[in-house]
Amino acid sequence: MKKYLFFMLALALTFAVTAQINTPAPSPASTLSQTVGLTQVTIEYSRPSMRGRTIFGDLVPFNRVWRTGANARTKIAFDQEVTIGDFKLDAGTYAIFTIPQPNTWDVIFYSDYQGNGAPREIDDSKVSARVTVKTKMTESPVESFTIALDNVKSNSAEIRISWEKTYISIPFSVSTDVAVMASIKAALSGPSAQDYYAAATYMFSEGKDIGKAKMYIDKAMSMIEQPGFWQLRQQSLIYAASGDTKGAIEVAKQSLAASEAAGNADYVKMNKESLAEWQQ
Repeated sequence: MKKYLFFMLALALTFAVTAQINTPAPSPASTLSQTVGLTQVTIEYSRPSMRGRTIFGDLVPFNRVWRTGANARTKIAFDQEVTIGDFKLDAGTYAIFTIPQPNTWDVIFYSDYQGNGAPREIDDSKVSARVTVKTKMTESPVESFTIALDNVKSNSAEIRISWEKTYISIPFSVSTDVAVMASIKAALSGPSAQDYYAAATYMFSEGKDIGKAKMYIDKAMSMIEQPGFWQLRQQSLIYAASGDTKGAIEVAKQSLAASEAAGNADYVKMNKESLAEWQQ
């Protein structure tokens, strides 16, 4: 009898561990990604449904901080700086909290985006932006809570939050024009020091036209105010490969001194070995 009971207990435990029942989430997760100008905006949130309930002023009370969705905190991420109202938000991820009221909502972009639900009290030190926007009425009821990015332009867009018969829009702007003008200026001003350096190191490593590699590395170094010991090392190797041993020795000595000052034993060793070889 004991063996039988032990067998049944083991079977029950095995079933409890291995059995899995998948059911749909009441508030399914959603991810929205949109490029605004040159800025990538990503929103992660959960979507509760009305299911015949009164939402604002009841399920979502007025004048209380709301997580703006369900489950985990609603998150918005920007890969570049944006402006919301009078606030500049650095690139990064933020929670979106709201305080619904009948005619206006306060919208809070909060630096602490981890966890579930809204904090009991808002910590002002974690508020990255706070704006007040007017509520508007939808043309027809919105069954599932929805966040969208609307009115997308090259330098601005709007975060639209809608549920039941209410929606709000939070405009924000991005510095597309500044970034584009900077890239135009850089492109029209010619190759950068990094461009010349990359071309020189590639041609050297692939054994292509060492004469041009030497010309490119010289151009790069002339544009760098204080070359690093690793850059000087590369220049010395290109000089040596081009047949300019005297120049290679001079530059290697500079790289050696800089690597000794930086405490980089690997480069100290490599420079000493090259100098011993080139000075024979």
